[in-house]
Order: sequence, then structure tokens, then C-alpha cells
Amino acid sequence: MNELLDFLRTHEEAFRSRARLASLYSDFGPQRQTNPDGYHANATVWLRALTAASKAGVIPLQAGACSHDRFVLHTGALVAALQTPELGRPLALGAVLKDAVQRKELVPLGEFLAREKSVYARSWLPTPWQAVRWGLLHLGVLGREDQPMGDFVVMANVEAAAKAVIQHVAGAATSNTSRIFSRDLFASEFAATVGVAAISERDLAVLIAHLCRDHDAIAYDTPSTTVKFRAPSETTPPVIEHEDITIASLRTLITTLEPQVHTLAARVSELDTKAREAVTSKQLLTAKTALRQKKLAETKLRQRTATLAQVEEVYAKIEQAADQVEIVRIMEASSQTLRALNAKTGGVERVQGVMEGLEEAMAQTEEVSQAIGEVGVGGVDEGEVEEELEAMERAERVKVEEVERRRREQVEEAERREREKREEVEAEVTRGRLAELDRVGETVVTASADVPGEAVSQEVAL
Repeated sequence: MNELLDFLRTHEEAFRSRARLASLYSDFGPQRQTNPDGYHANATVWLRALTAASKAGVIPLQAGACSHDRFVLHTGALVAALQTPELGRPLALGAVLKDAVQRKELVPLGEFLAREKSVYARSWLPTPWQAVRWGLLHLGVLGREDQPMGDFVVMANVEAAAKAVIQHVAGAATSNTSRIFSRDLFASEFAATVGVAAISERDLAVLIAHLCRDHDAIAYDTPSTTVKFRAPSETTPPVIEHEDITIASLRTLITTLEPQVHTLAARVSELDTKAREAVTSKQLLTAKTALRQKKLAETKLRQRTATLAQVEEVYAKIEQAADQVEIVRIMEASSQTLRALNAKTGGVERVQGVMEGLEEAMAQTEEVSQAIGEVGVGGVDEGEVEEELEAMERAERVKVEEVERRRREQVEEAERREREKREEVEAEVTRGRLAELDRVGETVVTASADVPGEAVSQEVAL
């Protein structure tokens, strides 16, 4: 089993079921008319599987390619790679790919790179590629149900990568110069961001075109291969100037010198260890050779270190100057905004006139309010007010007295019930005591009948 089939059976549940796999490998293309739901279910599984396989880098390499593409699907050897001894080749894969191309989920690579307008723009006019393909179909050169051949951009993968790159720059960029890259620096900087060890050339071309044309997130200068990301404050795509090209070159030079310094430092340490070991083992010739190589490496290390320090110092000054330019630009725009707003106020004289008119209007409003209040007070009969107030007080007293009377009656009723209950309990206790005395008397009479003397004594005692 090849790498592609291993991946699909490991990561796609549908490819682990024999019944489901048989359906996926069958010729379900005609089901577009007879069973649309079944067709779309199988087509969705195939497209999702191929998208994931392309992103994982397990699609068979194109002839002459040295690395896997993650954003470009090469269909040349795809059917052969998917062939199994039990099920053969996927018979409906061509129909699935054609539908994906029509829905713009897959875009021919040549068309994608040549487009001037965004891939998200819809136009009634066909592209040159579509016109040529339509003609070939009608001439019979291309079969209608044959598998599309060539390279296709997997839009889901390149969209996810573009989103990750934009978010990375938004969080990591600390200055205007940190948004400027050369093409090589861009590839090395964002390889980990898109989840690969190294971005292939075709993937790099697709990603840059997508960010530039479809997102307006970057500007790209082809002659100098300079990439410049749009700042958060900018509403239009940035413009690459000569200074940006220089900054990109400096940043690339720094990233080139840094690993050289690390390599030379490691080389010096390695040669020093080798010389010491040679001296210990009495191999003087080997020790001298190692020391000579160490001296040469130290010389190169000092040169590279000095060059790196100088370049970093220059870059720091340029970065500072670029930030200052941005600050001055913002301050200039702010001053223009302030002047425009001050002009709209009409100057100090206009403001004073507005304030005086406001104070006058407020005074007039107060006078009108006072006049209305005086009219209202003059029309009230104080005698009627007093009579109504006394009536309200009498009604309130009657209400309070009635509430108090009801409360007293409730208290008296509760006390009466409590007293009756207590008397009932006392009467019950008294009846119990009398009953007890009656039983004691009967016992005494019975005992006196048996012992006359003792009975008389007990009776006397009682």
C-alpha cells in the first residue's frame, strides 16, 4: 500500500469501511441526476480527503519535482496512486474533480496565477482558460467525463495558510520595517506558520498571489521580489518604495549572516576540542592542523560577527527612522484634522457669540417658567385646600382606628381561646386526680374488711 492510501485510511473514517469504500470507488457519477444526495455525499468525502492529503504532502510528486506541494494538487499520477487490488481505480474521481473546479474549490494553477481580478469575483465573461477549455470540449479533444489533468490550486489549503500568515504578522510585527520581507525571507519566516518545513516554489507563488490579489494584505514587487504587508492603520494596499527594497535586503542579509556566525562559532569550538584531544594522544601534527583551522575559523568568525553587528546597527537606525517617519505622518495628519475642526467652529468670535446667545435663550426660558408658576399659584383657593386636607386626615384617622379595633379584637379572641384551652387542661388534670383518689379509697375499704383493727387505724389516719 502506498503513502497516499495509508494516509486516507488512517485519517478518513470513510476509507476504513469496506462498504463505504466500495461506494466511493464505484462509478457514482450518474447519480448526480438519479440520487443527488448520495452523489454529493461521496463527492464531499473525496474532496475533503484529497484536500487533507495535499496539505499533508502525500500526493504523488509531479515529474521533475523535488518537494511536495501543499496548496497545489497534481492529478497526473493521482488515479494510479489510489488504485487498490480489491477495488481497482476510483471510477468517479474525474466527475468529482470537475465539479470542484466548477465550484472554484479547485482552480487551475495557470488560471490562478494569471488572474488579475480576485478569485472571489464573479464575472459573466469567461477567462481565456475557460474559453479554450470550452472549445476543446466541443471539439472532442477533451472528454466530458475524463479526469481533469494538470495542476490545481486547493483553495481550502491556501486560504487557511493565508489566514495563518496574516494573523502571525498582526501579532509579531513590532514596527513598519518588520512587515517588509524578501521572497526568500518570506518563505523561511512563514514555513512553520503554514505547517511545513519549507515552502515549495509553486506553493510560494500561489500564497503570495493569494495574499496580494485576493486579500489586499501585501504588495509584491516582482523585479526585487520584495513583499510588504499592510499596516493595521492602512485601508488600502501598501506601496513598495525604494527604501522598502533596501530594508528587505538588509533583513535578508541579517538572517543569512546569523546562521553563518553560529556555524563558525560551533566550528571553532569543534576544532579546539579536536586539538586538545590530539595533544592528549600525542598527535602533534593533527593538533597543529586543527589549531591552524581554528585560527582561520576564528578570523572568519570575527569578520562575520563584525559585519553582522554593523548591518544590525544600520538596520536599527533605519527602523528608527521609519518609525519616526510614521509618527511625523500621523502628527501631520492630526494637525490638519485639528485645523479643519477649528475652522468649522468659526473662530473665537463665533464661539463667544454662540455662548452669549445660549445664555440669553436660557434666561428667557427661566423667565417664562417663573411666569407660568405664578399663574398656577394665583388660581388656587387655599380654603378649599385646607378643607380637603382635613377630610383626608379624618378618613385616615378612621382607617387607622378601624385597623386598631380589628387588631384588639383579634388579640382578645386569641387570649380567650388560650384561656379556654388552659382551663380545659386544668380540668382534665383535676379529673385525673379525683379518679386516682377514688381508686385509693376503694383499696382502703377492701383492706379494712380483712383486718378490722388496721382498717380502723387507716380510716382514722385518713
